[in-house]
Amino acid sequence: MTARTLLLIRHGESTANVAAAAAEAAGAEVIAVEARDPDVALSPLGELQAGALGARLRAALPADAVVFSSPYHRAVQTARFALGEEVPLLLDERLRDRELGILDRLTALGVEHRLPLEAERRRWAGKFYYRPPGGEAWTDVALRIRSFLRDLPADSGTVVVFAHDAVVSLFLYVLLRMSEAQLADHLLTHPVANASVTELTSDGSGWTLQAFADDEHLAAAGLPATEHPGQARADA
Repeated sequence: MTARTLLLIRHGESTANVAAAAAEAAGAEVIAVEARDPDVALSPLGELQAGALGARLRAALPADAVVFSSPYHRAVQTARFALGEEVPLLLDERLRDRELGILDRLTALGVEHRLPLEAERRRWAGKFYYRPPGGEAWTDVALRIRSFLRDLPADSGTVVVFAHDAVVSLFLYVLLRMSEAQLADHLLTHPVANASVTELTSDGSGWTLQAFADDEHLAAAGLPATEHPGQARADA
């Protein structure tokens, strides 16, 4: 991989983010989402966040920047609200969110009550290596990211990725060569805000983190920042 600048962008707040927060606050076992994960849309606030992100990106991106996105609707929406329809957008399924399999749509309480053996297995295996039936471990997503990075065009200068909080965190894990323990600490102390920009640069020998989850463009637009840690929760 020869990209010199990598911009990692989490999608704006989604309707599922809002529903998950409401379910956790209410002590519910199931999250009332309206669609399967690939089809979840941005919330009205998420659309505004993506628009504010666009004001920042359009002023900063070079004309030859290569823009990729997760194929999930909320990520594509964020890219389109930010950059418009005319900017070429390369969809790559390796950038999709982590698949939760049997745990999909369950809150932490729901997993404990409905799937107690899975909850115990997750505690035993640990967050990083636990693979729910029908889903992915964090290590599986890391492998997807390594594959994506190997396939980037050789002449890439600035690469933009619209994706998800777990994906952004695992890009850092791969490029900054974190350990399992370092990633666990990072997830607990560094939430990836919605519509935020994380920037890394390379000198050819390694990567340096220049900015993490920068969302100053939201404050400049008078919009609230939202985190919705989701899969970055200690128990997810």
